[in-house]
Amino acid sequence: MTYVFDTNSFRELQSYFPQNFPTFWANFDTAVTAGQIISVREVLNELEFQRTRDHMIDWVAQNRRIFKTPTAEETEFVANIFQVQHFAALVGKKQIYKGGPVADPFVIASAAINSAVVVTEEALKPKAAKIPNVCEHFDVPYTNLEQFLEQQGWTF
Repeated sequence: MTYVFDTNSFRELQSYFPQNFPTFWANFDTAVTAGQIISVREVLNELEFQRTRDHMIDWVAQNRRIFKTPTAEETEFVANIFQVQHFAALVGKKQIYKGGPVADPFVIASAAINSAVVVTEEALKPKAAKIPNVCEHFDVPYTNLEQFLEQQGWTF
């Protein structure tokens, strides 16, 4: 199974300090190497735009290859997302005004096109324009980091 990680799940990993969680990072890096964990370029842009802890900055720099540029098919899927008027709220006003990165639709599109699972810390909220709402609308599977760890059978 392939998992497409959202920015907020990577940010959650900041608390997994390598010196305290070496087994986690060994398992995570093995999954990355196997191609089971991927993400999108806009997540990389968000991570670089936001301040993260040094060990996460180093990890991202060493693993830039997992942050894929969207394919034409993924870009077309993003367009389909925005055809649902309600989902235009995926792009926040601050992102519009400041020209900041917007990863959510690309994360969903990558998972949809690659038959993967989105990993996000966002929760399903009725009538919201959140990743889980969009995923449910387009029948794209999603999970959060805790459930991902359970699915992998990783315990520490």
